[in-house]
Amino acid sequence: MTPSIDLKTSPVVTGFFDETSNTISYVVQEPDGSACAVIDPVMEFDQAAGRLTYESADRVIAYIRERNLSLEWIIETHVHADHLSGAPYIQQELGGKIGIGKHVMTVQNTFGKIFNEGTEFQRDGSQFDALFDDCDTYTIGQMKCFALHTPGHTPACMVHVMGDAAFAGDTLFMPDGGSARADFPGGDAGELYDSIQRILALPDALRLFMCHDYGPGGRSIAWETTVGEEKANNIHVGEGKTRDEFIKFRTERDAQLDVPKLILPSLQVNMRGGEVPEDSDGNMVLKVPVNKL
Repeated sequence: MTPSIDLKTSPVVTGFFDETSNTISYVVQEPDGSACAVIDPVMEFDQAAGRLTYESADRVIAYIRERNLSLEWIIETHVHADHLSGAPYIQQELGGKIGIGKHVMTVQNTFGKIFNEGTEFQRDGSQFDALFDDCDTYTIGQMKCFALHTPGHTPACMVHVMGDAAFAGDTLFMPDGGSARADFPGGDAGELYDSIQRILALPDALRLFMCHDYGPGGRSIAWETTVGEEKANNIHVGEGKTRDEFIKFRTERDAQLDVPKLILPSLQVNMRGGEVPEDSDGNMVLKVPVNKL
């Protein structure tokens, strides 16, 4: 059973847009205290140069320090395929526990094979501090939060509800953006439709925050909407579109999409909780499997 939602508790939500990956990271602060969480932090990667940088994560860190906030959680909504996680870097600077859905183990098994990882790569989720099951609850200071398992884009996707705010990951986009793709290994368009319906069954007034936005039609980048707005206006699932209609559309649409530019480094790093794999000499290295995706 889905835990009750407290629409009277309204956390302070601040978004940080990463232009390279069109990712929005968030700092979520309890309304009457200094405890906070970070959602989906980014680490920059120049693939041509093989260089990591931390501009996006540093902005988040500076925001938290300037306001004397206490970081309790760093939440990954799923194993991202379009950017590298900045979670360990932020944890090193500010503390907090890194959490993800427990089905990250499914992702680790799938991509452990694709990247031909050896037995030293643990596939039990132990790279993370916490693994969330469906409807698991936790707190940010005094604010009650919970996680909903919403597979379809990936097996490990979760929506996190914090007071009157929910963080949708890649399950939904803004109403004029529709929904995320479902063609990665472990993805499933039917499961994605079911997960979206679960979100749309939440209270209409619940604020929804997106992980990505691409400014369709040339509009300004946006990342906040509501369940009610999605239910009425989402171009992929609004107005009562059926499951079969969605699966047909999503399958045809996904076949036309390019593979994300950073999918290979992102998956290797993010399935490890944001840590870059190393060779036997301790050098950070990434693999490029050929004809595997």
